[in-house]
Amino acid sequence: MATVRVENLHKRLGRVVALKQLSFQVADGEFFCLLGPPGAGKTTTLRIIAGLERPDAGEVYLDDIAMSKVAPQERDVAMVFEDVALYPHFNGYDNLAHPLKLRRLPPAEIDAKVRAVAEMLRISHLLNRLPGTYSGGERRRVAIGRALVRRPRVLLLDQPLTDLDARIRQEMTAELKRLQRETRQTMIYATHDYEEAVTMADRILVMKEGAVEQLGGPEEVYEQPQSAFVASIVGSPAMNLLPCRAEWNEHRVRVCHPTFELALPARAATSPAAEVLLGVRPEHVIITPAGAGEGVPATTEIIQPLGKEQIVEFRLKDGTPLKFVGRSEIELSRGTAVCVRFPPEHTALFDAVTGRRIGAQLTTD
Repeated sequence: MATVRVENLHKRLGRVVALKQLSFQVADGEFFCLLGPPGAGKTTTLRIIAGLERPDAGEVYLDDIAMSKVAPQERDVAMVFEDVALYPHFNGYDNLAHPLKLRRLPPAEIDAKVRAVAEMLRISHLLNRLPGTYSGGERRRVAIGRALVRRPRVLLLDQPLTDLDARIRQEMTAELKRLQRETRQTMIYATHDYEEAVTMADRILVMKEGAVEQLGGPEEVYEQPQSAFVASIVGSPAMNLLPCRAEWNEHRVRVCHPTFELALPARAATSPAAEVLLGVRPEHVIITPAGAGEGVPATTEIIQPLGKEQIVEFRLKDGTPLKFVGRSEIELSRGTAVCVRFPPEHTALFDAVTGRRIGAQLTTD
């Protein structure tokens, strides 16, 4: 296995700047995730690490050795693409064995490695079948097995579960994490799906337009998003972001929305932004029956039952949507009037212009 260090990668694809001074490090045996929307630069990053593309500037290091002059086949890096390309005329065994045959390993060693990987990935029953008979999940397992069978120093996975249905995707994320723990393989996984990232990753690098937006563990990225962009893509449903006006004075900042006001001690603020976004996770919104206590009046709009939980969209009086996640036992129907509250310890404040987190928690006035 290997450590990976990416330093100041810059890459232009035509008129588009795909990567902007991108830097990060991956520890030996770490499951590292690149998370971002399409066009964030995830695939370009993986292809540069693999040597399939050259950066305009910057360097990739494997175990502190610069890779700029090392050919792709000499890096000992394997990559599984979004578009799984198995050899259609090879059965499962031959697809797995192919990279070992290219290395001219002895037949007995090839057989032992193929059968060991097949057992690990639970695809032994596919060894004598052609890829045309596989399900989507089976194709992914064989493709991952083909990359793993030669035990590369680094395994790169570029959105390998994108077109699978929800049940199979859930099974595959659990299998990949189990596999990584058992093998201690250094893996870099690219995805636009937050749930995949938090299920598998030791750390997550959130990317936006080719640059680092935030880097941290799954809980840190979820609980402490450092920008409105991170807050908007991390979580399902994502954090509520309510446009507000901030009025600053010597002692506090008053956060004003058309339907409510909240106050923030001025000593905790790091930016005198006039326009801000108030962030609160849907599961942290507190609701009470209308007229039963203090809170912001809201009306129930959409209800999505999810077994023991439900996702509800409310509308504030000015039409602002607000997502809520709570127990299914809470009886709500379309048009039900409620009051909503935002616990101070579970709120965040972002600069509406720069998107960066102001870095303080709110307290009610």
